[in-house]
Amino acid sequence: MQKVFSSRRDFLRTAGLGIAYTMVPQFLTCSKSIRKEKLPNIIIIFCDDLGYGDLGIYGHPTIKTPNLDRMALEGQKWTNFYVAASVCTPSRAGILTGRLPIRSGMCSSKRRVLFPDSAGGLPESEITLAEVLKTKGYKTACIGKWHLGHLPRYLPTKNGFDYYFGIPYSNDMDDVSKLPWKQKFWNPKTEYWNVPLMQNEKVIERPAEQTSLTKRYTDETIKFIKNNKNNPFFIYLAHTMPHVPLFASKNFQNRSLRGLYGDVVEEIDWNVGRILRTLNDLKLSSNTLVIFTSDNGPWWLTYKELGGSAGLLRGGKGSTWEGGMREPAIFWWPGHIKKGTITDIGSTMDIFTTICKLTGAKIPDDRIIDGVDLRPVLFGTGPSPRKTIFYYRGTKLYAVRKGSYKAHFFTEPGYGKNRKVKKHNPPLLFNLEQDPSERFDISKEHPEIIADILETCLLYTSPSPRDLSTSRMPSSA
Repeated sequence: MQKVFSSRRDFLRTAGLGIAYTMVPQFLTCSKSIRKEKLPNIIIIFCDDLGYGDLGIYGHPTIKTPNLDRMALEGQKWTNFYVAASVCTPSRAGILTGRLPIRSGMCSSKRRVLFPDSAGGLPESEITLAEVLKTKGYKTACIGKWHLGHLPRYLPTKNGFDYYFGIPYSNDMDDVSKLPWKQKFWNPKTEYWNVPLMQNEKVIERPAEQTSLTKRYTDETIKFIKNNKNNPFFIYLAHTMPHVPLFASKNFQNRSLRGLYGDVVEEIDWNVGRILRTLNDLKLSSNTLVIFTSDNGPWWLTYKELGGSAGLLRGGKGSTWEGGMREPAIFWWPGHIKKGTITDIGSTMDIFTTICKLTGAKIPDDRIIDGVDLRPVLFGTGPSPRKTIFYYRGTKLYAVRKGSYKAHFFTEPGYGKNRKVKKHNPPLLFNLEQDPSERFDISKEHPEIIADILETCLLYTSPSPRDLSTSRMPSSA
């Protein structure tokens, strides 16, 4: 019988009691070389709107990403790694709670993300990875874009993070320019968007100087690493870029063959290198797991060359085609992770469960956790336990992947005017191992596979969603 916690505080109080009794982390069973008294540091680098094909190691011909390429060669490059949703807010809820956004209510079919006039945010009842790690004595920081509620009760400091430095929502919100759409995005200036930069719960700059955000986020990350080098730490570094409007610092402007978008990605890569060098200089690299991925696919359909590339994958941000939800993912932990290219299926929700298992932190047992433990793949002891991916658009299930096969019950363009939902009966069916671009529908040839996937859907249940779009702040607030 599951124990039901009346509040997040009850869970943290109960889980915290375990610190005195479980000093040896569970990851020792998988990696014997880790010293028993040391808990691993965790850094998650989460980009915004980066496409599957935007890194050199993932095949981009003109964007140069030597640091991420080296990180992948020294660790694991995943080729079948998914996010919880194809847009910002629900995807971020998924990675931090290990749960499908439908379970927390952080999804909507009306307003797909939170806006500056939204009254909602991540429910107090949800338990974040930061809160779980706090019970093990971790120092925690959220640096970058939050997008899980901008009101005081929803900020990172109320969700397990000791420190916050970043913007509370997307960098294209708080538009005060009154300029034509193309003019402001193709020739962006910081003053066009009155986005606040916050430190903890205080606005320290408005509008945020977006040309320096990538570097300043990295500066804050390095500072936090240095200040906590003698403690276990967890840093959730959620870059604002390459979400539009695109901004690069002076040193990276007009540098990439790919144009402004390439400038922005190459600056992110350079700053990843700064973080890895800091870990090496402080002799922390052998005790620090670094994970690099992104929140959803690229926004190329609307923003053309200002958006990224999904590579050979179909679609992009906002859609349930592969290009909307399959992301580059790199795991780096020198001396522990088995190097290689991983074709097993994984999800950002699995990060929650995997890190809990690595650190010996208690996984909440009063609710469904959708993440699975990826340690067997990381340490080369077995395959991924994940076999299924659910593709939601808002509150509606559009597609399911089971093993090699993906069935689309509904399809819809990610963005654009006059877009229409298409219902498919029978569902479209693709073998993603042989046809990752989802070009060849094989539903007529394999009705038994569709039947198996439909049976999986019937076995899968979820609670009624609490729609985050139901309450809004007055526009004048």
